[in-house]
Formats: sequence, structure tokens, C-alpha cells
Amino acid sequence: MIIDLRSDTLTQPTSGMKEAMMQAALGDDVFGEDPTVKRLEDRLAQLFGKEAGLFCPSGTMTNQIAIRIHTRPQTEVICHRDSHIYLYEGGGIMANSHASVKLLDGPFGKIDAQAVAEAINPDDDHAPESILVSLENTMNKGGGSIYTLDEVRPIRKLCRDRGLKLHLDGARIFNALEESGERPDAWGEQFDTVSVCLSKGLGCPIGSVLVGSKEAIKQGRKIRKAMGGGMRQAGMLAAAGLYALDHHISRLADDHRRAQGLLMALEDHPLFSEVLPVRTNIVIARLRGMQPEEILVRLAESQIKAVKFGKDLIRFVTHLDFTDEMLEQFIRRLGDMRG
Repeated sequence: MIIDLRSDTLTQPTSGMKEAMMQAALGDDVFGEDPTVKRLEDRLAQLFGKEAGLFCPSGTMTNQIAIRIHTRPQTEVICHRDSHIYLYEGGGIMANSHASVKLLDGPFGKIDAQAVAEAINPDDDHAPESILVSLENTMNKGGGSIYTLDEVRPIRKLCRDRGLKLHLDGARIFNALEESGERPDAWGEQFDTVSVCLSKGLGCPIGSVLVGSKEAIKQGRKIRKAMGGGMRQAGMLAAAGLYALDHHISRLADDHRRAQGLLMALEDHPLFSEVLPVRTNIVIARLRGMQPEEILVRLAESQIKAVKFGKDLIRFVTHLDFTDEMLEQFIRRLGDMRG
């Protein structure tokens, strides 16, 4: 049995999801005629209290579209230095929006209103105009750490007072909501745009939805076309998202519970010196006197897959296809690696 914990993007569609995809009503979405895509866009927009939604192939595209909407050349995006939009989107902020980036520090990948306030540039010809703040929830590089509404509201107030837009990279937003118990519409209220990914914890094969105002999404549709993101009979993919919203949100608690099982197995293991606090489904462990490449080889010999996540870090991510039986096997196999 191979235990693959490299990412929650590795999940396979369930039988129920496949059936929903096969039964989906279809049309040409570039012409705005796919009824299933419309249902998904409208449902997520309503869920987060927004006016409209835009279905895209990936979270990278929804994030990059949002950045294009809110910026223009010679402006600046403020975000944490470990943000996905900066580290893992192929230099898209520069390539797509010709915008600058100001990188902030903060524990477990999170920033606060004071740090943002200090980062906003003065009105000066020498500096780009600070125009957008982007947060990520959950925070991938922060070990699946989460923001709460109490942490976000001061940032939102600051952005309103200073005339900045606020975007949420909600790659694992439903994991965060499962942990915090907060409502999606309360989160949508804090942000101008929200990217909601379907292909991670929710287990879809593809897709993210950007939600925002009608004006923003109209602009985003044009940007999506320029990026090559217009899809035709996309309802088969959107149907997976609708199915996931109905069936896969409540089960995220199982992923979080199993991540705690990984934590307990790793934190007392002699090969690891530290495990970052585990709040959701991401577990990041620091190695003791080994290189990531070495431990990944040893794990692979035990049919366990993980990823390097820094010079002395590796990451494990629990997901829909990681079962309690696999957790027991993981604990057993890791125990055999003590020597």
C-alpha cells in the first residue's frame, strides 16, 4: 500500500462525484451558456455573500485574475513572504500585472494590521503605489495555520481607511472554516475578492472560483479569456464542485483528525526535531541532522510519499484518499525507521 501525502491535490474523484459529472447539463461557457457552471458560480458567490463568481481551471488563475483586477503597472501588492501568490505562481504578479511586491514577515505565514500599515508606501514618485493586500487561508507554508475573523477585521478596516483592496487566496478556506466554525459570508464581507479552490480538500479533479462584485467578475472574465482560461462544456467539471459542496465539506474534520495522528507519530520520532503546530490538514516537520532528500528516500522505501518544504523541512498533507488504515500503516512504518 502506497501512502501518498505529498498534497491534497492528489485525490481521485469519488464514484458519486464521477456520476454527477457524467449527468451534468452542459453548454458553451465562453458564450455564457453552461447551466452547471452558472449554478456553481452563483452558489459560491451566494455562500460568500458576493454578487458573482467566475469558474477557472486553477487557483493560480483565480489569484492572478484578482491581482490584475485590483492593480495596474507600477503599483504594489503587500503579502507575507511565504505567500503562494509570490512563491508558487510562476512570477505571475510581474508577468500578468506588472506590479511590484512588498513581502512581510509574521509567525506561521500570517501578517497583522500593524505590519500592513507600516508597509504602505507614502505618496512619493520614488515608490510604487501600495494598492492591494493579499492574505492566504489556510496558510500553506505556515503549516496549515488559519486566520480568524478577529485577526482579519483590523486589516480590512485599515485597507478601507487607506484606500487599498483586500484579496483572499482561499486555497483551503473550507479547511479554515471547519476549524474555526465561522461562516463563509462573514469572510466574504471582509474581502473585495475571494479565490475558492475546489481541487484540494474538497477533492475535485480541477477548478477554482473567484467571487466578488459584478463589476470585478465582468473584468475578470475578460482577463480569464486573455489567459486562455475560457472553457467550453465546462459543466462536467463544475458538477464536481457542486457535488463536493454537498458531500465533502463536513468530512474535512476527518482530514484534520488524521493530521493530528501524523503529528503524534512525528513529534516524538528521533529523525525529527520539531513539528509545526497542526491546525488543519498540513503537517510540516523539521529534520534532525538529515537532508530532506535523504529522508524522502527512506520514506519512499517504506512506500510513503512526502515533499521537501525547505532546507530542513518536509511536508505531509492529509486528504480524502488518506484513510484510518493508512494512518495506522504510516505510524507503524515510521516506527520501523527509528534505527
